[in-house]
Amino acid sequence: MMQRATSDTRLMARLPEVRGRLTSNAPLAQITWFGVGGSAEVLFRPADVADLAQFMARLDADVPVTVIGVASNLLVRDGGVPGVVVRLGRGFADIAVHGERLVAGAAALDVNVSAVAADHGIAGLEFLSGIPGTIGGAIKINAGDYESDMAAVVRSVTVLDRRGQMHALSDVQFTYRHSDVPEGWIVVGAALEGRTGEPARIRDHIAAIKARREATQPIRTKTGGSTFKNPPGVKAWELIDRAGCRGLMRGGAQVSEMHCNFLINTGSATAADLEDLGNEVRRRVAADSGIDLEWEIARIGVR
Repeated sequence: MMQRATSDTRLMARLPEVRGRLTSNAPLAQITWFGVGGSAEVLFRPADVADLAQFMARLDADVPVTVIGVASNLLVRDGGVPGVVVRLGRGFADIAVHGERLVAGAAALDVNVSAVAADHGIAGLEFLSGIPGTIGGAIKINAGDYESDMAAVVRSVTVLDRRGQMHALSDVQFTYRHSDVPEGWIVVGAALEGRTGEPARIRDHIAAIKARREATQPIRTKTGGSTFKNPPGVKAWELIDRAGCRGLMRGGAQVSEMHCNFLINTGSATAADLEDLGNEVRRRVAADSGIDLEWEIARIGVR
């Protein structure tokens, strides 16, 4: 059964028919880890890759498209996001195992990929258990920790371009918190490769990563991932701490006392509070050390 955009808004009237769901003026705060932000002008939840490809092929070129997953490392601004926000869901979350390789959809949770790898005795993907979010987002920013990153395990990436054409990329170049997947192209899946390991030892490793995160990061609060990238040769949290920002507040936003490269919504924060606090941290660090911190958390939408 095809769904046709029937809203009386001008954008909805211009959109192609889909098998997934189109929602006008869809609140986004409830799906972000920070719990803040405005609405998507239109939110599209495609049924599967074919539905998304057809939508993109028929979409007018001037309509902005923003892609999100579980919004773990994302700040949606209070004014909302113009155009179409594509949220990849269940139809993009499959995980298949082929020897030492896993083929995962872009919406597969990183933690689920690491668990499936453990069940099949595939080592080398344990670090994903400590990365909040999904495979698609992890590829876009070359997510990782002190042990490994996506560059070490990605063997190919499947993407859709703005015209809905599928591409298999086997030569994606990764640098620190960056990949060269073309801007505007949508990651829909990837092949990841590990190595043969002992399931029990892999699970022990994952348990150790979980324990370390719980002991050092404010994961039980309304927060995102790491706020700022680590500058070359130094940890962002050390610079933030040295600049006197631990516990700093702006409205309902706070620099975490536990790990000061995390911002927290204490319960009443707006997106503007969080972004302004982050920018104040950047200002103080620059004044103290001369180093300009670069945002790692993506910020989208209108203030």
